[in-house]
Amino acid sequence: MDENLKKQFDAFCADVGMNASVAVNLFAKAVLRERCIPFEIAASDDPFYSESNLKHLRRGIEALNAGKGVEHEPLEEKYEKSLV
Repeated sequence: MDENLKKQFDAFCADVGMNASVAVNLFAKAVLRERCIPFEIAASDDPFYSESNLKHLRRGIEALNAGKGVEHEPLEEKYEKSLV
């Protein structure tokens, strides 16, 4: 594989949460099973899925699972109340 193409593919795979080996294996298994190219994977530029935000979410989930969570009022409710 062309080195530049490999770098771009590796970056894409990282953006969708996998490595190139996993992506190629998923693709090959799906092609054999469906006898066609059965799916599309699209990268998202959504900051919600950034690595730093995912780490933050994982820490929050761990805290909740450990009983250390703090309940907050949803931001939408705070915003709606401020408009009244």
